[in-house]
Order: sequence, then structure tokens, then C-alpha cells
Amino acid sequence: MTGHSDQKIWSAHVLTLYPDMFPGPVGQSLAGRGLENGAWDLKVSNIRDHAAGKHHVVDDSPFGGGAGMVMRPDVLGSAIDAAKAVSGEEKRLIYFSPRGRVMNQTLVREIAEGPGVILVCGRFEGIDQRVIEARQMEEVCLGDFVLSGGEIAALALLDSVVRLLPGVTGNQESLREESFETGLLEYPHYTRPPVWEGRDVPEVLLSGHHKKIREWRQRCSEDVTKQRRTDLWDRWSDEN
Repeated sequence: MTGHSDQKIWSAHVLTLYPDMFPGPVGQSLAGRGLENGAWDLKVSNIRDHAAGKHHVVDDSPFGGGAGMVMRPDVLGSAIDAAKAVSGEEKRLIYFSPRGRVMNQTLVREIAEGPGVILVCGRFEGIDQRVIEARQMEEVCLGDFVLSGGEIAALALLDSVVRLLPGVTGNQESLREESFETGLLEYPHYTRPPVWEGRDVPEVLLSGHHKKIREWRQRCSEDVTKQRRTDLWDRWSDEN
């Protein structure tokens, strides 16, 4: 979408059958301003451009039978090779799949600290296993549910990564206490007015006592994590 090949900035290259879905939400707000200002770069390629024939067919019926169609390895392999030639071999090659590693903040930070990614958005029943193996694709899952394609997952990954990049989020300090950054869920937030529909802001937040506020927030983070995410709580308890 923007061209900054002379600068060493974080960049993403999306391979999709629906290029009009991008930049979508990441073209708005902080991420969109960062894109316009050159804090990160986005390229989008149509996988169908690599299909042969008048109709540019990208899928075929699965060997062994079964419902649905499968994306062809020759078409997708060509699209990936072209993206690597443009965006660089060193970038992580990620395919969104229910069988993949579940995306979490640790993975997001890993990706943000690297040079960028090539994101492959599958459709239909999935893609031919041979292209996954031949191109050593890293499979990533957004969660335990199924989407129509990888585009929404790609947008989610882009949004979560881009906000961590220098020059995108104004107050970097605000990122350090978010949910998952410390291993706990984030504490609740309050703002004006101090009383709304008969509900008061917790008194400690109005006290100006920074140490007590930090302690209160820590207790809230521990309590909400213990109540809502026992998996996170058990892990945090073991480590702390």
C-alpha cells in the first residue's frame, strides 16, 4: 500500500483472494496513521494473479473425495515465491489454520520484533499440505473457532502487532500494563464523572497515593485473572 523499500521498517505482505479487504480496519486510527507516516508498510497481492488459464482457477477437488475444494499448491507456491522475491526471504511466512499455534501476546511480540511477515489467507477447505511443507509455512490459529478465510485473522494479527511498533502508539507506557503483558488480565479503568448512575469510582483511585493505587491495581489484576482465566492464573502463580 505504501512504498518504503529504502527504509528498514516493519512490513507485512498479505496474500489473499480478496485484496479489497485490506487495509480495512488497520487503515484507520493509530495503525492507519502509522501506515501513512511510514511507521510500517503493507503490501497486498491477489493469489488469483498466479493462476493460469482464462478463468484463473485457484482451487480443485480434494484427492480421496470429500466436501469442498482445496487451494492448489502450484498457484499458491507461485504467489509465495513472488512475495518472497519482493518482501524478502527473512520474513516469517504465516498461514492461518485451525491446526496452528494459537496466537497470543508472546507470539505477537516476537513478530513485532522481527523484520515483518508474509501472511497467507486460505479459503475453501484449506490449502494443499505439500505447499505448507515445501515452503515451511508457520501455521497460526486465531482461536478455537472456524472462519470463512484467513483475512480476518490476518487483520487481527496486523492490528495486534502494529500497535507495538515505534511511532504507532503515542504512549508506549500504556502498553506495558495491558492484559497478557504481565501474565495477568488488566485491572479495571475509570474516568469522569466520579459518580455515574449511582456508581462511585473506587476511592483509592481518587486518593493520589500512587503506591496504594499500584497495589490496588495489582490485586484487581490477580482477582480477575483468578476468576476468569484459571489457565493464566496457574501459569502466573507458578512463575511468581
